[in-house]
Amino acid sequence: MMKSRHFALWAFSFVVMVLLTGGRVSAANVVDHGLFQQFLDGAVVDGEVDYSALKKRTALLEKYLDSLAVIDSTGLDRQEQFAFFINAYNGWTIKLILDNYPGVRSIKELGTFFKSPWKKKICRIDGNLVSLDHIEHDILRPRFKDPRVHFAVNCASKSCPPLKNTPYTANKLDQQLNEVTNRFINDRQMNYFKNDILHVSSIFKWFSKDFNSDILSFFLQYGDNELKTLLKERKNRIKIDYLDYDWSLNGK
Repeated sequence: MMKSRHFALWAFSFVVMVLLTGGRVSAANVVDHGLFQQFLDGAVVDGEVDYSALKKRTALLEKYLDSLAVIDSTGLDRQEQFAFFINAYNGWTIKLILDNYPGVRSIKELGTFFKSPWKKKICRIDGNLVSLDHIEHDILRPRFKDPRVHFAVNCASKSCPPLKNTPYTANKLDQQLNEVTNRFINDRQMNYFKNDILHVSSIFKWFSKDFNSDILSFFLQYGDNELKTLLKERKNRIKIDYLDYDWSLNGK
């Protein structure tokens, strides 16, 4: 009931703002993610999230998400949109955890028998209430067609690519996506090569099409020199194995 009232109040405020501006709220050329940076500062170290510290900053996160909610994303250029939706996904994922913290050991606990947490309509985007799945599978993946996004969006779990401690921004986006992709690919706890078997994250199984069903080529592109050398030497006999996914909370 409280969530319904909160959304109704937000929706009313949004409508009033739209009416006062004569249409949908226009987006600035550059989205300011400064509030998100303030929220994350010092609370995310090497991908481990201090949720107890972030819980005390909930108001700051809500202010940031409110700022995204009134932006007309269609008025943004492609890179701004891309960064906007990655940050929105990560911000709303953290909000989902904090709304149930402490006492949550895994994001999967926050769903029901009939609906996963990713299908809950909790995200206020472009005047609509949508789910995390909508942002990822109906916007990010089909619109931008960049497999590196899988290492930028965070599912609040230990096997997920680490949450970046800075927001994504249009002017640095390509560099940031390369950075998080390289980091994940070369993290021997997440992916490793042994006895002609390339053991990889289940992400590569779930989203095989996004990697053109050619995981080895992706690792040859982003692997470090040591890994690339091994993969090239044994390329014709490599088998792929998918590692179990640890859905435990990615922090404390």
